[in-house]
Amino acid sequence: MTSSVQRVQSELDPALRAVADAVEGAGLPPMIDLTPIEARGRIRGALPMCAPGPEMSAVDSHAIGDKVSVRIYRPLAVKASGTVVHLHGGGWVTGDFDYADATCRLLADTAGVPVVSVDYRLAPEHQFPAGVDDASAVLRWVAAGSEGLDPRIVVTGDSAGGNLAAVCAQTMRSDSEVCVVGQVLIYPVVDADLTRDSYVANSGVFLGSKEMQWFFDHYCPDAADRNSPSLAPIRAADLAGLPPAIVVVGGHDPLLDEGLEYAERLAAAGVAVELLHYPTLPHGFLQFTAVSADAREAAAAVASATARLFKNAGLQTDSIEGVARA
Repeated sequence: MTSSVQRVQSELDPALRAVADAVEGAGLPPMIDLTPIEARGRIRGALPMCAPGPEMSAVDSHAIGDKVSVRIYRPLAVKASGTVVHLHGGGWVTGDFDYADATCRLLADTAGVPVVSVDYRLAPEHQFPAGVDDASAVLRWVAAGSEGLDPRIVVTGDSAGGNLAAVCAQTMRSDSEVCVVGQVLIYPVVDADLTRDSYVANSGVFLGSKEMQWFFDHYCPDAADRNSPSLAPIRAADLAGLPPAIVVVGGHDPLLDEGLEYAERLAAAGVAVELLHYPTLPHGFLQFTAVSADAREAAAAVASATARLFKNAGLQTDSIEGVARA
């Protein structure tokens, strides 16, 4: 890995502390007392806390079969060959195209490649492994050169989307028809163990063990399935041969410890890993770029790290100029 983490607790970003205090003071019922539909509405209501992303050359949607759809973001300037496939967060229960919109625009603009945002089916209506199946179908669709997309893929995702990205990087490892050249795992769910020290230390700021239990119960109600690498990719016996990874963690995230361990295990297996650690930030910080300078800086750094994956794969072409065509 190119970075190390000092396990010294930093103060939570004051801007996000103010948001957390305001949420607590509002007297809203906790998410675990909401129905999935109510939870989705609450998440949509918080979208203004995420700053809008850059302008695109084109944004269009496509259906893939009758189960999943995608939104393709094409940047104004092409800087590399390849495609990003992005999987949104939201605990496999919430989240949608709009949840991921600003992140996809930032990734497309910074890396200079098209970004394919995946509207995978949500739980509890569609439980594990529906999300994995949908993400895999999109990767194969992109790998086939659909809509003129370059088949060399960096798969990205935040939180539950980071889980799906990590799982797909593993499952596509031996698929000769899919070329995944990198993975970007942003505060990913890579385990189902809610007893880690970071759960004890960090539950309470936007996400905690109770909320994660709620998400797991909706997405994967069979506890036995939670030991599968398709749900907990950290439990895979062998991580060798996986594509280079960017692993992003926040110091105030309950998922901190599993993210760090996964990065360490990848590196031990010979996978090139860049660890981005933000000690002042909590889980979900990509959704707070309109209110937090720390979150904005971190989002920009994640996008730049994504661009480096294309460069390191020999796909960056700085001489390409002009407008990307739909």
